[in-house]
Amino acid sequence: MPKFSYKAINESANTVSGVIEADSLEMATDILTERGYIPSKVTEKRETSRGFTWSNINESITPIKSPDLILFTKQFRTMIQAGVPILSLLQVLENQTENLKLKKIIGAMTLDIKGGSSLYDAFRKHPATFSSFYCSMVRAGESSGELGDVMDRLIYILEHEHKIKSDIKSALQYPILVVIFLAVAFFVLLTFVIPKFAKILISAGIEIPLPTRICMLLYQILSNYWFLILGAVIAGTGVLTYYLSTEQGKYVRDSFVLKLPIFGPLFVKAAMARFASIFAILYKSGIHVLDSIKILSGTIGNAAISREFERIRGQLEEGRGIAEPLRTAKYFTPMVIDMVAIGEASGKLEDMLREVSAHYDDEVEYATSQLSEAIGPILVVGLAAVVGFFALAIFLPMWDLTKIVR
Repeated sequence: MPKFSYKAINESANTVSGVIEADSLEMATDILTERGYIPSKVTEKRETSRGFTWSNINESITPIKSPDLILFTKQFRTMIQAGVPILSLLQVLENQTENLKLKKIIGAMTLDIKGGSSLYDAFRKHPATFSSFYCSMVRAGESSGELGDVMDRLIYILEHEHKIKSDIKSALQYPILVVIFLAVAFFVLLTFVIPKFAKILISAGIEIPLPTRICMLLYQILSNYWFLILGAVIAGTGVLTYYLSTEQGKYVRDSFVLKLPIFGPLFVKAAMARFASIFAILYKSGIHVLDSIKILSGTIGNAAISREFERIRGQLEEGRGIAEPLRTAKYFTPMVIDMVAIGEASGKLEDMLREVSAHYDDEVEYATSQLSEAIGPILVVGLAAVVGFFALAIFLPMWDLTKIVR
């Protein structure tokens, strides 16, 4: 729907400005008049790229940390449940927050809402701070009139995901350190040890074994074509980053992630927990199933699963229930489908969805705690392969050199 920027005079004879959505210029003017404004200027707003403004670049480089966002959401939830008006609420939060960047964002949101924007639109203008999932949850709360309950569940999800990310980061610290030191050792051996060692072997007339020849070839490639390799890495990184920012790129990336041996099942369980918890909130709020699916498509946090939602919408429009279309979708586990079917048949869909959410929350927490044990064997095999390769590259010719000396 087109957006229109406007300037108008309100009932207090003050000039206000903002952005509204309407099908036409005339409809935008009518909306402003219905709000009690006297429009002075209404123009269609053209969409511009958000990526090239300094404010957006700065916001992308230094995003708000999870603890600050969780604290903001808790304070927002508390005041919403206490019945504090939105503008007063945001002004209190702006004065109380210690994060200067978040303070600036809250101030901008206050101005947007004063100008007539919805709460969802005010949040959506800061994608680096408030994710599409966060904004969609706000929209679900606005649509259902249950913003306090939705924010309550949002806090739980944010805290839960922050804990999972912290646990995953802790589990991966040791493997990442090992891989870094292994890469450094690989580089040192390849550029300093192997070349000098190879000269000795060549001068002694010893036939160089295959592992050593491979190391020498790698050294020659690095020393002669390092600038080409560096340029290819930079260009490849840029192209890959751009591709992953597109819809198709996100779909390919998320599809690949869900198929990974160790992390794939973990992400599937996390997506199922998020699906069940959000769907339960929407169902309780009386939002139509088709609208719920549309909201879930934006909040699930995975482009591959979101595309499955879009694919099954046609079946839902035919009135085939919820469980039956889910059976034809990828990634949805048998437990989720069976629990949804039981909930539909018994009229207790909300209870079943909450059970599914609680179950997969526990599953994700357990799987995260087992990450170190799962990665350990793979790390050992990788270390053994690299160390074994260099051992053969060095000790095989040394064995031949020892024979010649004898």
